Amino acid sequence: MANVIYRRPAGTGLTPEELAMLEEAEKYPVVYDEDSPKLNPAQLAQFRPVHYASMEERAKAMKWQNAPAIAVSG
Repeated sequence: MANVIYRRPAGTGLTPEELAMLEEAEKYPVVYDEDSPKLNPAQLAQFRPVHYASMEERAKAMKWQNAPAIAVSG
């Protein structure tokens, strides 16, 4: 099975065909295997949204950029 990813312009909704495809996909069971095992609650608790990491990295970068200048005499 192939994954298909595409981006649509912001503010556009799903077409009736896309909605029907999603409704059909909901009927299929989740299949776990060695590549995607079922996770227990402790493992699930370790996940966090990716954007949090990005926000933390951005905040650190901004702090560095806004740091006071250091005069260096030579």
